[in-house]
Amino acid sequence: MPNSKSKSRHRHKVSQETGRRELVSRSLQSAQHYLEDRDFGTAYAHYLLVLNIAPEFKNDVKEAFQLTLFKWAEELDSLSRIQDLFDCYEHALELYPNDEVIYNSMGEHLFRLGFRDEAAAYFHKAVKLNPDFPDAKENFYRVANWVVERWHFIMLNDYNRNLLYQKAIQKAVHSGYRSVLDIGTGTGILSMFAKKAGASPVYACELSKTMYELAYEVLAANNLDGEIKLLHMKSFGIEIPKHIPERVSLVITETVDAGLFGEGIVESLIHAWEHLLLPPEPKDGRDDSKNYGRVIPAGATMWGMAVECKEIRRHHRVEVKEIAGVCLPETLKFCSPTSASLNSSETLEPYTTEKLSRIHGGYKALTEIFQVMTVNFNNLQELKNLSISKPSKMNIPIIKDGILDAVVVWFTLQLDDELTLSTSPNVDTCWEQAVYPVQGLLDHSVKSGDRVAMEICCQDCYLRIQRISIKTSGYGTDVERNLREKNSEAELCSALAKTSGLIQQDVMEKAAISRCLLHSGGKIFPHHVKIYGMLVESNLLLLESAVQGTDPTLGFNIAPFINQFKVPMRIFLDLSTLPYIPLSNSVELLRVDLMNPYLNNSSTEVEVEICKSGQVTGIPFWYHVYLDNDIVLDTSSKSSHWKQAAIVLDKPIQVQKGEKPGIKEIQILH
Repeated sequence: MPNSKSKSRHRHKVSQETGRRELVSRSLQSAQHYLEDRDFGTAYAHYLLVLNIAPEFKNDVKEAFQLTLFKWAEELDSLSRIQDLFDCYEHALELYPNDEVIYNSMGEHLFRLGFRDEAAAYFHKAVKLNPDFPDAKENFYRVANWVVERWHFIMLNDYNRNLLYQKAIQKAVHSGYRSVLDIGTGTGILSMFAKKAGASPVYACELSKTMYELAYEVLAANNLDGEIKLLHMKSFGIEIPKHIPERVSLVITETVDAGLFGEGIVESLIHAWEHLLLPPEPKDGRDDSKNYGRVIPAGATMWGMAVECKEIRRHHRVEVKEIAGVCLPETLKFCSPTSASLNSSETLEPYTTEKLSRIHGGYKALTEIFQVMTVNFNNLQELKNLSISKPSKMNIPIIKDGILDAVVVWFTLQLDDELTLSTSPNVDTCWEQAVYPVQGLLDHSVKSGDRVAMEICCQDCYLRIQRISIKTSGYGTDVERNLREKNSEAELCSALAKTSGLIQQDVMEKAAISRCLLHSGGKIFPHHVKIYGMLVESNLLLLESAVQGTDPTLGFNIAPFINQFKVPMRIFLDLSTLPYIPLSNSVELLRVDLMNPYLNNSSTEVEVEICKSGQVTGIPFWYHVYLDNDIVLDTSSKSSHWKQAAIVLDKPIQVQKGEKPGIKEIQILH
């Protein structure tokens, strides 16, 4: 005879299951009802209840749940209920941990809110889950340029830079500086140099979440994750003994930009000397019974040169009096963004950067190379004095007649007392040079015997070269050519912005709206756009897009991890300065008709004849913009303000002269 208790338990289970099914059924009906009524918050709550108590419905309600989530998230965003928005996505990802669409949508919200690092992680996850998901790929490529800036690739590919740093670190560690802190570790390469040299303990800090996680993967791949302590913070946040047990004897860093100070090296080293480093070795000699502190690099010398350069001039000065028959008023002054930093409350970079060795049209040195300043990174007081010292005045003799367009600056990094690393325009290096455009003079022409006067100071983490003027020798006295008075209301800093080389993403949407607004017989300018391109071999395109194996990183396995952030599109490309070998003639790749959209085909195959054997590494492209059938703007023109772009191949393709390969699925509109 069956046990009565067993029967009772069975009836109880049946009753529970019946109740669960009824609750699920009612909640599903309610969710659908509220979704139809556009009450997305209530609909989301009901779907959440269903999925938590009846996970077997996940596939059945997936699309409806996604729609509800996305609509409710938009409402929360509009109401600035950001934490609630994030909580909704976290709950959704707990239920659908492998849903690339939810990851991508979460990333889009994070990106719009300014959380680029976090957005990149979600886009990256979405692409990993579905490599063919176009929205996630486009989002990831867009954000990858910010979170892992392109200079990481070319810097890691700089074998000489890496070798010099390795030698300097090895020398320091072998001479007794064994406890190490790497400030701004990036991929962790300098920390790994220190560990390989025998340093212990080794600490590394990195503020960027994306770079921190990337470094964590790199250390693990090189079997050093247990040997190097990685800290996700700025060095300013490191406390003793909370994060590291005691002061270290060696700080290594390469937080330098083209203008040396722009990444905050001075401020971080002041903090390090005051809080994280052992005291420096005394000038009267080393006591081997004590430990001392040191920094690599030990110091730097900054060099300058005044130059004439048409390319710099045309990007930073407007000297014409008339444009297309329209006379410009005398009161209208155009100024590039670098000049805005002189009197602006914002901290803006006071310089642009150029690779002078490749600049279109070249340049002419108007002065000898002169020393701008020196800095000793192992002298705390000198570092402190930099930011508070008064501007120093310099007068540099002109040695050649010409037009004063800019003062160009670079540096020699003194890694230790023997090893140096130069960013001179005459050296093959990953660095560009800092360019301080000269603007606003009544007359920019100079003659041999004149002098360039300027003020040098360090302010807001930047080296500033300001108040540049020309002193003309005449009748035994110097006559100074002053700056014009600036009409701040008329400054149009954005007027000289360069385009990236890509058609704007919403161009077709704007064209569609414009067509709706046209009267019969009306026209859209431009009428249509033709996209041209060619096959090229360019090692530089590869170096700027991906780390090329383990050779440049001296055997350390970094490439597979940072190359996850490579993008197939190189924008802001200047073909006039790109070293490349053309392997084909230029061909029309695509036509975008803004007046007749039915003629467009965004995916096609184009046959290209190879005119020279080689390896195809990229496909540069540009536009012919037809304002009508006769008037055409060519964005590849050397006199154009437009830049070009290029598709960089994942793997080079060997081609032979005379072949006619097809370029498949050209998709230039991104």
